[in-house]
Amino acid sequence: MSLKTGQPSISGGVQSAFKRLDPAKYTSLGDFIDEVNRPDIREALVKTYGDQGITGFLQMTGAVKAAGTADKVQWWEETRLHARQTGDWQGDGTIDVTNADEKLFTRENDVLLIDQGRYLVTDIADNSTFYTLTVVALDGSSNPTSGAVDAAIIGNLYREGSSQPTEYLESNVVLRENPYMILKETFKVTGSQATNIGYINLGNGDYRWYIKGEMDTRQRFLDKREMMMLLGEKNDNYDPLATSGSTAISGSEGYFAAIEDRGIVETGGVVNTLAEIDAIITELDKQGAAPEYAVYGNTTQMLAIDDMVASLNGSVGSVYGTPTNGAMAFGAFQNAEQAVKLGFKSFTRGGYTFHNKSWKLLNDPTLLGGSDFQGVMIPLTSVIDPKTGSRAAALEMNYKAVDGYSREMEHWMTGSILGVTNTNDDSLQFNYRSECNLVTRAANQHVLIRTA
Repeated sequence: MSLKTGQPSISGGVQSAFKRLDPAKYTSLGDFIDEVNRPDIREALVKTYGDQGITGFLQMTGAVKAAGTADKVQWWEETRLHARQTGDWQGDGTIDVTNADEKLFTRENDVLLIDQGRYLVTDIADNSTFYTLTVVALDGSSNPTSGAVDAAIIGNLYREGSSQPTEYLESNVVLRENPYMILKETFKVTGSQATNIGYINLGNGDYRWYIKGEMDTRQRFLDKREMMMLLGEKNDNYDPLATSGSTAISGSEGYFAAIEDRGIVETGGVVNTLAEIDAIITELDKQGAAPEYAVYGNTTQMLAIDDMVASLNGSVGSVYGTPTNGAMAFGAFQNAEQAVKLGFKSFTRGGYTFHNKSWKLLNDPTLLGGSDFQGVMIPLTSVIDPKTGSRAAALEMNYKAVDGYSREMEHWMTGSILGVTNTNDDSLQFNYRSECNLVTRAANQHVLIRTA
């Protein structure tokens, strides 16, 4: 007969001892009781990939913050003071300027410089769909009979006793605009997870792992916001009347797109020769650029500049703060010590000072590392608004704000744990939202370096 009492056996319900190891092979007490040892877990979190946040680039390059109160930011940019006249030589030596694709900037008695020849405009005929310019070579030579014309208007000539010109040129400006973009993010933790204690010290003796998740979510959001201001594009299919789908989102022009549209793009890969630097300087001169630039590039680009400067044996001018041909001008950095403290290396060439710094974003393999983008050259200057005459930063980060309410970085929580009681959910949701854009003024003075 068997008796079932529901009580454990005399030995405790499980074997109180068992043979684990041949005593002849005994080496330590841990061979027998390792299951009950306390794990030797180090509480410090190892930063395997260093500081992975990539924000701060725009602030470092002098971008300012401003509040906005409309769906888009508008600004004015000056056009060139002097216009060139384009057209086509005709068989009789006249020049035709078509209304559809060319504009007439020339007036009678103007002097045109065409392929080193100087031509006086003696008459302009309006033929409805095109203008005909009658010109005479000042040196008495015959006029060309065909070919495209791209002429500089270098001045004018009037006979003695003649009247003042009856026509004049009006200054022009270009209206540019950039819509705002809205970015959002969410992180969520349940009440049970919020009360779990882990092994890792997240700072100040706090071992709650959800805090790590919330901090990382916030950093990812800030990184993505900055990347959208750098890499965003306007949506060509945007429909302001659409309420859903991709056409309902306007998009916003980022820094790279602004340079690609109206700036200087170096498509030969990393800049690593003096000839390439000189070609960029020549183009900067054409654009009336500032004399001081910050060069942000990936490691390959920065090493290429290091090698280039080192190979010149001082002929490039001032190299990395050590004068080799006159005193070094650190400009925006005030002095060499400050430039070095911020991690910049500098050299001068052709009247320009270039401050060089490695850009984490272009080195990160999970972001732009390995992409076609190699670096940028950013003028360290402010620009003048042609309408108001006021000075403004070349780069401006704008956030929607009015009457104390700012959408620069909105953060709020919804749930019913950790002191928040605005829903019945047994959880806490962290919410992030930002409405922002980037204004790139005088993009023609900025340089984008890429491989294609």
